[in-house]
Amino acid sequence: MSRLRVVVLFGGRSVEREVSRISARTIVSGLDPARYEVIPLAIAENGRFLTADASAGLLSSGPAPEKYRLPEAPAPGAQTLVPAEIGPGRADVVFPIIHGTTGEDGALQGFLELLDIPYVGAGVTGSAIGMDKAVFKALVRDAGIPTPRAIVVSPGENEAKSARARLEKFGVSLPVFVKPSVGGSSVGVSKVKSWEALGPALELAFRYDERALVEDGIDARELECAVLGNSEPRASIVGEVVPGREFYDYEDKYVEDRAKLLIPAPVPEATAQEVRRLAVEAYRLCGISGMARVDFFLERGSNRVLLNEVNTLPGFTAISMYPKLWEASGVPLRELLNELIRLALERHERRGRLQHEPPKQLR
Repeated sequence: MSRLRVVVLFGGRSVEREVSRISARTIVSGLDPARYEVIPLAIAENGRFLTADASAGLLSSGPAPEKYRLPEAPAPGAQTLVPAEIGPGRADVVFPIIHGTTGEDGALQGFLELLDIPYVGAGVTGSAIGMDKAVFKALVRDAGIPTPRAIVVSPGENEAKSARARLEKFGVSLPVFVKPSVGGSSVGVSKVKSWEALGPALELAFRYDERALVEDGIDARELECAVLGNSEPRASIVGEVVPGREFYDYEDKYVEDRAKLLIPAPVPEATAQEVRRLAVEAYRLCGISGMARVDFFLERGSNRVLLNEVNTLPGFTAISMYPKLWEASGVPLRELLNELIRLALERHERRGRLQHEPPKQLR
């Protein structure tokens, strides 16, 4: 049997491009060489595709080599159009692991849909919903799924004063979390303990997105659950993140390495079952396929389970919860990657059977 040609897309323009590079390294080394011909393909900071050779060089250990960080002008070896590796008939499936904006917000997924190439993970709609916290919050609130109270703020005159008035009207008191509506890896997120700090926190969030989410800063433990599947998704066991800092921010995740990951989470079985149930419910509600990591808060005192967010393109680094949760659930990395590729091919085949012809010929 011939091997499937798998293109692993990584890098990109977002602030999470280094996380993407490390995730890609894990995936490339984890794919079975007897089953797959693996082609790493990077997108540089300026949005241009690198050559396959340059892309492979980026997967070496250590920081990204400076020679692969392209300037804004086209550079030798940079491809501005669709690269040959994902041209017609060249790739059997694409494994996009580009975190953040343009990678997991539906933009890249729409590009791959236009090319009619099977790809791992959620489609355009599920990716966009998972990435946009404001849209996601509205969707889960309408569905009656418990989630922390939050408001959406846009840049404008007196936005901090207006945001405070709206929060107080809803009964939300300090502390609150301020975060970009579209973003990931806790970049641009602040914990606000005084109203005077709300303005600077909003300014920070607006550096990364045009809208900010201001959310009730409840006192809670952080639980995570991995979901896998298309029409019949299944949930992993539940894990807990114990931050090494005041909250689980970018430095805590990727720089200081002081956070603790508890798998399984030390919670009652009834709580774990509720988390797993809500994880699958949220997954279906958002129309996600392939995979997602679903994050929850377990409020101290009340033990309420509150849905925080979904991540449709979770990390695959050494500390990433998604592969760790499935490994603890009896699905090792190589088997997990096999299943994700199978789900991508299944979804592409199913969508290919949809009707595309107009019902009547126009005159």
